[in-house]
Amino acid sequence: MKVSRIAVTGALAASTVLVLSGPAFAHVSVQPEGEAAKGGYATVNFKVPNERDNASTTKLEVNFPTDHPLASVMPQPVAGWTAKVTKSKLDKPLELHGESISEAVSKVTWTATGKGIEPGYFQKFPLSVGALPEDTDELVFKAIQTYSNKEVVRWIEEQKEGAEEPDNPAPVLALSAATEGHHGASTDTAAPSAEASAESASHEDTTEAAAASTDSSDTTARVLGVVGIVVGVAGVAFGVLAGRRRTTA
Repeated sequence: MKVSRIAVTGALAASTVLVLSGPAFAHVSVQPEGEAAKGGYATVNFKVPNERDNASTTKLEVNFPTDHPLASVMPQPVAGWTAKVTKSKLDKPLELHGESISEAVSKVTWTATGKGIEPGYFQKFPLSVGALPEDTDELVFKAIQTYSNKEVVRWIEEQKEGAEEPDNPAPVLALSAATEGHHGASTDTAAPSAEASAESASHEDTTEAAAASTDSSDTTARVLGVVGIVVGVAGVAFGVLAGRRRTTA
C-alpha cells in the first residue's frame, strides 16, 4: 500500500509539473540567429507553436515597437505562407546611414496558403531587421495568432519587473552590446586582422625553417652513415690483408 501511494503521489506531481510547465514552451517567441547587437542588423526567427488539437494556425501578425522603430525589415520566404510588410509614417524621422527615414515597419503579417501549422507542429518565420536601437536592451513585439476555427490568441502582455510571467506574454528580443562597426548580423564574417595574419605568416616561416632544419639533419645523418659504412668496410679489408701477411710470413 505504501509503495502504491508513493507511486500515485509521484505520478500526480509529475503531471502537475507538466501542466504548469507546458504553456511556457508554447508561447510565440523571438530569437536571433547568433546575436542581435545594438546598432547592427540581425536575422531573427519568430517561433509559433500550435497549441490546439483540433485547429491549425493560419495567420500570424507581428506588431513592431513604435518607441524604437526599425527602418529595414525583410521577410525570408516561407513555403506555404505569404508575407506582407506594412509601413507607417514616423512622427520623428530617423537618421540611417546619413539618410532621413520618414517611415518604418509597423507590422508583418504571414497568411497560410495551405493547411498552416497543424496540431503537434511549430513554424519559424525569419526576418532580417535593422538597424537595431542603441538606447535599449530589448525590443517587445506584440503578436496575434489566428486559428482555422477563427480563434484568436493575443500574445501582447508585457512582463512587469518582479511579477510572475503573464498568461500571454509578448515576444521579447534581447539586444547584446554594440560591436565595432555595428555589424550585428550573425552571418557576418570578419576579415582576419593584420596581427592574426602576421602571426600566421610567422608560424608558417617557423614551420618551414623547422622543416628545412630537419631535412638538413637527415642529410647529414645519411652522409655520416655512409662514411661510417665505408670506414667499417675499409677496416675489415685492412684486417683481412694484415692477417694474410702474418700467415705468409
